Amino acid sequence: MNIQMIGIDYHKADISKREPLSFTQNQVINLLPKLASGQNVLACALLATCNRTELYLHTKENIDALELLSNAANLNKNDYLGCTVSRYNYDAIRHLMEVSSGLQSQIFGDDQIVTQVKNAMQLARNAKTLDNVLETLFRRAVTAGKRVKTETRFYTVPPSAAAKSVQMAKDFFGDLSGKKAVIIGNGEMGRLAASLLAEQNCDVTITLRTYRHGQTIVPAKCKTHSYDDRYTLIDGVDLVCSATTSPHCTITYEKLIALNKLPKLFIDLAMPRDIDSQISNISNITVWNLDNLGSLNDENEEDIQHANEILEKEICDFYAWNNYRSALPVISQIKDDITKRIYFDKQYDDFKQDNDLDSLIKLSVNKAVDLLLGGMKDTINQDKLSQCLEHIRKGL
Repeated sequence: MNIQMIGIDYHKADISKREPLSFTQNQVINLLPKLASGQNVLACALLATCNRTELYLHTKENIDALELLSNAANLNKNDYLGCTVSRYNYDAIRHLMEVSSGLQSQIFGDDQIVTQVKNAMQLARNAKTLDNVLETLFRRAVTAGKRVKTETRFYTVPPSAAAKSVQMAKDFFGDLSGKKAVIIGNGEMGRLAASLLAEQNCDVTITLRTYRHGQTIVPAKCKTHSYDDRYTLIDGVDLVCSATTSPHCTITYEKLIALNKLPKLFIDLAMPRDIDSQISNISNITVWNLDNLGSLNDENEEDIQHANEILEKEICDFYAWNNYRSALPVISQIKDDITKRIYFDKQYDDFKQDNDLDSLIKLSVNKAVDLLLGGMKDTINQDKLSQCLEHIRKGL
């Protein structure tokens, strides 16, 4: 078994470097078959979130994963030599477990990441680029993430990008009471930001897409308006927060500078970025994106220790599964050999002719046990034999 990964995340690359490798779900679906067709690639899965893009591979032997990813994405490999990380086998497996558990997230203990890992597994499964090894690894990682979420206190009061940005906005203005804010995007992050701003007595308006169907959830004390009117809405407000999944900028430089009175603060909680990067060059305007949020790691050592214990347990279980899987051909051969020895025993024919099922069963069991354990006592010492017998007994 050879597991490897190549990844880029907020630890080593700023948002401008990560952005070209920030793939939408449809892009991931299109990339997976290209990645799976690489030489010596047995299986692959691609995890793409706002803060990281990571390619996981099961390969016949180590390959240049960065070259594989950059070629598939039509990017220049040399542009990413200094800002990507390669990991192999245990390190790659451990890293995926940590990612799924939120221990590698910029927002420490991020409870959305386990869903994103599960989604990456599902996309690879649908694209038929998973094999038994990589699927089992991802399922173990999802299990680890769920256990960490339920068995630690990282998620009791979950820090989030929205919560951090609202606190920073409060520090920026001194007081948010009476300030006017426009939230672009009514997804989970946008609603959370709107709700937190409303709690600070901010005058909040959320933009909605007119073509969306189904029930629309709007936080209390927040007004709604059409997304198409967003430039009219932000003319004269104090702050704008954008958190959409749009592949294009929701606020562009050209349209913004045409307004009469520009907002003082823009908060961009999207990846790819919603706010045109040129806007940060306008005087008297502050633009924050995900890179400005900083690290929010929880320093609770007891929970971190327990989380690490959970991860090690899942890693050990994964290796145990793989070791058993690797032994299956030998186990199958042992079964065949024992079956043949039983068939060739004269008593077998006698019991079969007499339709003596009880005796036939006892013969088969005794013969199988004698063949297995009889060989062991001649090849291993007494201590190891006792251990083997104890493990067999526990497994029954």
